[in-house]
Amino acid sequence: MQIALTKTIPKNPITFRNFAANLQNYMLTVSNLSLQFGKRVLFDEVNIMFTKGNCYGIIGANGAGKSTFLKILTGKQEPTTGNVSLEPGKRMSVLEQDHFAYDNFTVLETVLRGNKKLFDIKEEMDALYAKEDFSDEDGIKAGELGVIYDEMGGWNSESDAMTMLSNVGIKDDMHYQMMSELENKDKVKVLLAQALFGNPDVLILDEPTNDLDIDTISWLEDFLADYENTVIVVSHDRHFLDTVCTHIGDLDYSKLNLYTGNYSFWYQASQLATRQRQQQNKKAEEKKKELQDFIARFSSNVAKAKQATARKKMIDKLNIEDIKPTSRRYPAIIFDTEREAGDQILEVKDLEKTKDGELLFSNINLNLKKGDKVAIISKNSLAITEFFQILSGNSTADKGTFNWGVTTTQSYMPLDNQEFFKENINLVDWLRQFTRNDEERHEEFVRGFLGRMLFSGDEALKSCTVLSGGEKMRCMFSRMMLQKANILLMDEPTNHLDLESITTLNNSLSNFKGTVLLASHDHEMLETVCNRIVELTPKGIIDREMTYDEYLQDKKVKELQQEMYS
Repeated sequence: MQIALTKTIPKNPITFRNFAANLQNYMLTVSNLSLQFGKRVLFDEVNIMFTKGNCYGIIGANGAGKSTFLKILTGKQEPTTGNVSLEPGKRMSVLEQDHFAYDNFTVLETVLRGNKKLFDIKEEMDALYAKEDFSDEDGIKAGELGVIYDEMGGWNSESDAMTMLSNVGIKDDMHYQMMSELENKDKVKVLLAQALFGNPDVLILDEPTNDLDIDTISWLEDFLADYENTVIVVSHDRHFLDTVCTHIGDLDYSKLNLYTGNYSFWYQASQLATRQRQQQNKKAEEKKKELQDFIARFSSNVAKAKQATARKKMIDKLNIEDIKPTSRRYPAIIFDTEREAGDQILEVKDLEKTKDGELLFSNINLNLKKGDKVAIISKNSLAITEFFQILSGNSTADKGTFNWGVTTTQSYMPLDNQEFFKENINLVDWLRQFTRNDEERHEEFVRGFLGRMLFSGDEALKSCTVLSGGEKMRCMFSRMMLQKANILLMDEPTNHLDLESITTLNNSLSNFKGTVLLASHDHEMLETVCNRIVELTPKGIIDREMTYDEYLQDKKVKELQQEMYS
């Protein structure tokens, strides 16, 4: 559903008042927006209004122009035609993508600079009071600025900024450090605090959960779910989109189609609409009833969600006619096993590893059962990667042993796959390296596999040295599928993937009949795939058979974590 900018003004005075009141909620309007690079049309006549009290998740296939659209909204990219209009007097805040932009400032000043108008007034007042020849006119000017500063909450700005920093996990002793002294993960938090500071009227966030820990993401979800102004966000984190979004803006066919509801509703609805389009013989009345039943089921489920508050009654406005098929292409990620594993899967005894003088983990004792799907987590991501490297035979432990069952076969998706793509060969020859017999080496077979990963026709002949991060990941999935292992080890398999590939991978791992060891920042994947959580710590292991959400909320687990990491 595209929202037209032009509306017929009603003649009835009561209706007109309602119309005018509703119009005041439009914080940001996009009118007749088009963007073209040469012959390629990225956007075509996009018209949309972003209203107060709603959070809009912008989704689209890789290359659809999500980040470019945000740049146009913020004035960093000029459209070919059309314009963007922010309501007069309103303030827009944007999550900074350049992690080095504020290296010459302290952490606290970086956050304060998030409200430019307030910061500029403070600097102007300070400059006036610092003048040696301070005049009566300067005093009057300083007084006028002080009134504005006071009305904007300026006298509380430093304490508010400090509170925001603490909320995102930046400790008090870091507030006066230079940004250049911070690690990247802390810079990301400071820049997030900067964007959120001062209650902006329009908040624009491009991949805000990248590099954030689970505690900070959870806090941000709560913050945005209760945010009373306008939020526009691009994210590949489905759990995040489901938690905070009241609307989904789908970039498809060069249009931005707006849907009421969160990501899960959009995905399920679009899949249903696609299936219905293929059902040529089904009567229109039957299709409509199916859609109505779907909306009713979704409504009852979403009522329990965190963002289903009084001001976000998104289900009330769902319209059957809004649901349309998508043009998305989903890769066919299907993990089959050549043979079923026996009861002996993996036994780990007293495993320990130190790297560069840092103890990553110790006293790791683990016994996997057949069919376990295990989330491997740690506060130290290096510990996870080293654990996978040891189990896959690519690294050695300082202490301890591990033994795979004799009936098991393992396939490993490493965090860093660069070693696999150094040779300048086409994708057919690249995948052929991992085939196991003459039948699999046949070009038709290899091309069929690549086609399932969306490399069809001439795409299959491109050099593996020029692939994007997402394309490399799809190649790695092809490699794993050929191996037909009954044990999958995956270290951050959603890195560089679009939402379509993430969703397909999620479904595939859920349906996989073997055992999975999975490390991921994708909350939804850990929650829906894994039945067991294993946390690696310097003092041992926390091992629980429960869902990821249950683990995060378990009080005994929290007490153990404090003990293990202290």
